[in-house]
Amino acid sequence: MLFNSIQYLLLFLPLSWLGFHFLGRRHFTRGQLLWLVACSLFFYASWNPVFVTLIVGSVSGNFIFGRLIGQSKSARSSKTLLTLGVTFNLALLAYFKYTGFFIENLNLLASTLIPIPEITLPLAISFFTFQQIAYLVDVHRDEAKDYSFIHYCLFVTFFPQLVAGPIVHHKEMMPQFDTPASGGAGLENIQVGITIIILGLFKKIILADNLALFANPLFLQAESGAGLSLTEAWVAVGAFTGQIYFDFSGYTDIAIGSARLFGIKLPENFYSPYKSTSIIEFWRRWHITLSRFLRDYLYISLGGNRRGSFKRYRNLLLTMLLGGLWHGANWNFVIWGALHGTYLVLNHFWRYLCGRFNIGTGESGVLARTVYQTITLLAVMLAWVFFRAETTAGATVVITALTNFSDLGLDSAYINSLFTGQPAFGLIHANLPGVSQAAVAMTFLILALLICLVAPNTQQFMANYQPALVVTKWPVTTARLLWRPCAKYAVAFAALFYLALLGIGSASEFIYFQF
Repeated sequence: MLFNSIQYLLLFLPLSWLGFHFLGRRHFTRGQLLWLVACSLFFYASWNPVFVTLIVGSVSGNFIFGRLIGQSKSARSSKTLLTLGVTFNLALLAYFKYTGFFIENLNLLASTLIPIPEITLPLAISFFTFQQIAYLVDVHRDEAKDYSFIHYCLFVTFFPQLVAGPIVHHKEMMPQFDTPASGGAGLENIQVGITIIILGLFKKIILADNLALFANPLFLQAESGAGLSLTEAWVAVGAFTGQIYFDFSGYTDIAIGSARLFGIKLPENFYSPYKSTSIIEFWRRWHITLSRFLRDYLYISLGGNRRGSFKRYRNLLLTMLLGGLWHGANWNFVIWGALHGTYLVLNHFWRYLCGRFNIGTGESGVLARTVYQTITLLAVMLAWVFFRAETTAGATVVITALTNFSDLGLDSAYINSLFTGQPAFGLIHANLPGVSQAAVAMTFLILALLICLVAPNTQQFMANYQPALVVTKWPVTTARLLWRPCAKYAVAFAALFYLALLGIGSASEFIYFQF
């Protein structure tokens, strides 16, 4: 069941909320928790009922490990149990996600013919595995309190964040589950939740899915071995840059909005990442809860920056390599992680040089900030090519074409395909006599990217109502347009919701569903 489907928006979510609200009016707190667990398991089962046993087994096993670690009498036994618990989680993840990848590369290197088994990747296994590893580590560090099995089940399976995050901490969610009866029925929660859901739907259906029309055929062309012109390559990369942001940010908005209907706040996950002036800042703004996990449970565990510059840079590279591999069993994800690891090393080294030789970075000036932001965005866009391409060969075709100044054209058949895929483009073009199809298409692409670069993000737009838990404290910036519950915004968001419903059709999967 997809967040951007009629089934979720008009059936599952309202019915889940009604049951939760009904139990809350009777002050049946435990019943509310059981109801949400049941709804969450039904939500998961709607994808593939077989794997409900997997997630229930994973939850049960980790709960037992957590109890044993918490009750252990010595640091040594606690560490041993933690090692066993982490191994249990990684073994499940490795079997389902990396078995085929390992055998394929073993066959290639050793010239063996080991058959590759057909293993279906369970939905959300990467996310709930990381979340539970973080829980076990927190218990070992004595940073997680003991709660009931029902609380823990809800912590892992809560349907708004189950499939693709945000990756939540035990200490963030458990206190909120203690008293759900007082939170779910508030009018403010309903207003804020619905507004954020509509924002997410707009990002996904109107922006991300239409940007996919630009990116997909060009990346397919590259995979086939056919070359791209310089313009086509930049259109492909620019379109995917916008698509992945609006797709995943839109998913997160719907997740945060859905949780808010039940009086639950999830952590923020995006904060205008393309406005970053460095790769370090980018990873504080992009997929914030994953960055937090990689920092707190991988980078620091490897030694962090405690053992000299060389090991610090090594740990950064290893962290990003493993972060890339976490995204998928594909060498392109490893290359993507290696690129970002290299970017981070260079960024930290540059900061070291600036401090060592008293070089001013000049990021406070408008011109300097623009230069830094442009360099950062271009680096991110280059790495996105490997993230999006199916093969390294396909990525190479796109990257080579980015400097193909001998061919600047844009195929007219490609432009026509955009209008076939999106009737709205044709409608706009029909009402603008004298304006070419290419101009209409490129205007949409440019405007979509400008929203990433200029517009306030969801947290800023909704700042007066604290829509999510703050993970990183940014300098206070007041958006010119601040949301408030009033007739003007009600009409505007009703119109956006109507447009989103028109565009749903056969709901498309979110990019991060494959992870």
